[in-house]
Amino acid sequence: MNRLLERLPAQRRMVVSVLAALTVIGMAGYAVANADKKPDAASPAKAVLTVKLITPKVMEWAQNVLANGNVVAWQESQIGTEIGGLRLVEVNAQIGDVVKKGQLLARYNDETIQAELLQVKAALAEAEAALNEAQENANRVRQLGTTGSLSAQQITQAMTQERTAQARVAAAKAQLVSAQARLNQTRIVSPDDGVISGRSATLGSVSQPGQDLFKLVRKGRLEWQAEVTASESARIKVGQNATLTVASGKTLSGQVRQIAPTVDTRTRNLIVYIDVKNDDAALGAAKPGMFAKGQIAVGQAKAITLPGSAILLRDGFANVFVIDAAAKQGTSKVKQVRVQLGRQAQGLMEVSGIAANAQVVASGAGFLADGDTVRVVK
Repeated sequence: MNRLLERLPAQRRMVVSVLAALTVIGMAGYAVANADKKPDAASPAKAVLTVKLITPKVMEWAQNVLANGNVVAWQESQIGTEIGGLRLVEVNAQIGDVVKKGQLLARYNDETIQAELLQVKAALAEAEAALNEAQENANRVRQLGTTGSLSAQQITQAMTQERTAQARVAAAKAQLVSAQARLNQTRIVSPDDGVISGRSATLGSVSQPGQDLFKLVRKGRLEWQAEVTASESARIKVGQNATLTVASGKTLSGQVRQIAPTVDTRTRNLIVYIDVKNDDAALGAAKPGMFAKGQIAVGQAKAITLPGSAILLRDGFANVFVIDAAAKQGTSKVKQVRVQLGRQAQGLMEVSGIAANAQVVASGAGFLADGDTVRVVK
């Protein structure tokens, strides 16, 4: 330092010396002035955010079991023919048609059976005429039999002829019923109210016994075959209400009709059969084969709920911030608590992992970290 001063001109050396002296005097004065002062206590941490607190709301919420499954026909009838060798001459129903019980769907050529029916009726008339003659002869024999003018053989022969004629009339009547039944089978009618879901009947085709012509969804009635886990199936009872949403976006209601007695060994799921209330008679809202998601109402239970603004999703987990201690001068530290989320309804979410009387930060959780100091306002 002295060497540097020696190199400077005389005036500059004087100025530097004066400044150095003043600096030393100032530092000495500060040290003397503060010699008797003690260090301040640690200042309180500054609040990072002003927050409002809420208490979880305890509500009675319906408990639901979520399920997926297919919508199928409650019963799908196979409509066919019992006769063979006849040509189809009339088809009156198409897929999607709503039909009534007894409505004519198709008709076969019945000319041959009509001729057979006439022959049977003629044979019946002939048998009935022969029966009348045999009965008159038998009545005369009965009247003369007491006089002794007829032999036993003649009496027996007359009685036999009467019984034979009666049997022939009965056989002719049976043939008439059979012919009438065959004639009725040429007319294919709907066995119940419903919707035609399939058709294989072709105009001009020749019938084969047992051939299917139409498929009918009886009464347009559908069911939802909902799959639930084996553990959840214990909570499901016959008669419980259900809702399902189909591919069209429409939500339908239903009711549990039956629960399968066995569990699928591959999926470990169980089928719940739910009657679907489908207002559209033509199966417009829901159709067999549709996939549907829904839920089954299994009862009610208390739920601790919070608004979504109080819940922070961080690192794949749900968290809330609660007051760690009583607020002092309007400030307090927050504690981050991990919770589990449940059902959602009315803008609230079910949470578990906190007490029902916990003081939870209402909003702004995304700006907080565990241990932060906040200012609490009403």
